[in-house]
Amino acid sequence: MNAKDSHVFISRIIGLPLVDAAGDQVGRVKDVVYHLRINNLAPRVKGLVVELFARQRIFMPMIRVHNITVNQVAILGQVDTRRFTKRDTEFLVAADLFDRAVSRDRPTRISDVSMMQVRNREWELRSVALRSKSGVSRFGFGGRSTTEVVRWSEVADLVMLKGRTAAHIVAEISDMKPADVAKELHDLDPEKLSAVVAALDDETLAEALEELPEDEQIQLISTLDGERAADVLGEMDPDDAADLIRDLPNDVAEDLLERMEPDEALEVRRLLVYEQFTAGGMMTPEPVILDTDATVADALARCREESLTPALASMVFVCRPPAETPSGRYIGACHVQQLLRAAPTLLVATMLDSDLEPLQPTSPLAQVSRFFATYNLVVAPVVNESHQLIGAVTVDDVLDHMLPDDWRGEHMDEPAQTEVHDGAY
Repeated sequence: MNAKDSHVFISRIIGLPLVDAAGDQVGRVKDVVYHLRINNLAPRVKGLVVELFARQRIFMPMIRVHNITVNQVAILGQVDTRRFTKRDTEFLVAADLFDRAVSRDRPTRISDVSMMQVRNREWELRSVALRSKSGVSRFGFGGRSTTEVVRWSEVADLVMLKGRTAAHIVAEISDMKPADVAKELHDLDPEKLSAVVAALDDETLAEALEELPEDEQIQLISTLDGERAADVLGEMDPDDAADLIRDLPNDVAEDLLERMEPDEALEVRRLLVYEQFTAGGMMTPEPVILDTDATVADALARCREESLTPALASMVFVCRPPAETPSGRYIGACHVQQLLRAAPTLLVATMLDSDLEPLQPTSPLAQVSRFFATYNLVVAPVVNESHQLIGAVTVDDVLDHMLPDDWRGEHMDEPAQTEVHDGAY
């Protein structure tokens, strides 16, 4: 049941213990959360409903699920103990599908549903087990039962009906890139927008929010209650969250920072210390940082992490412990292209780019943009006076600050001429 291409039937995991990385039991699996997609595409599995020992039910994203066996479900990362609340566009496999009648030529009900891992930690519902009765027996009792396993798209009752409801819109945008999701949100009328925003998961909403014009970011975040707004800000890249918080009234900004998870709020507060159009104000505090004993193989493994953007994955930084910002003493940087040409056992610290001087957090936008052009970079280190790595600026951050404030809005409505921000040169 743990093979990547095998089907996992939901009935077999319900009731299984959920264990963390240390092997300790967290709770038990009670259901599977999914959302529909259009064009008969298989529904995407969002996560698990888990019941803690205190009888409280929480949500566990599938990206945290590390392994599924016949005996347990293993997870990685922290457990969010907030009570699970199902959104309008979310469905539960056991609660909503098991024993549900479907239209066939004889009485038929759903007895089980399977899911399959299609990419790294991404799962889809794939097949439906149908139990049918073939009339009555010659003795007058219930007829013979037969079970048939079919693809999800073969059960007409499960395919989305016509009509562009909030559930339909969420299904349409489930596979879109964040910029395209943002355009969809930009084009919705206020009533439909409110329903869709309420139905979107925090991560999708956060990614789309980063792509909206600044005035729409403020308007949208202001419509959310404090807890939801803080959760969405926590899912945003710290530099984007800091830019948004800068534009909010001081009392609102402080309230949201207090509601955020402490480690997420701390990263944003560190960025708020710097002026917006400086390297410190533009940087992300989460670059790839390695210890001095890291090998090329270690570095490439880190660069393959799905959470990294292409820009951040293009360079690794070697520092003394601690290997998180603000790091220990900054040693240097190495380009991923050089890593790809080196032996896996070679130490990264022996192949650093000696010509690359780091940026200072107070470096203005004009200096940062020239730095990128001079060294042909897509990411650059930012080091403080104590020679600690405190973050990295990516080329998309530079472009965001060089383009006009409303460039996203113009892009959504119609093509616009590109202008450079007054402070760029």
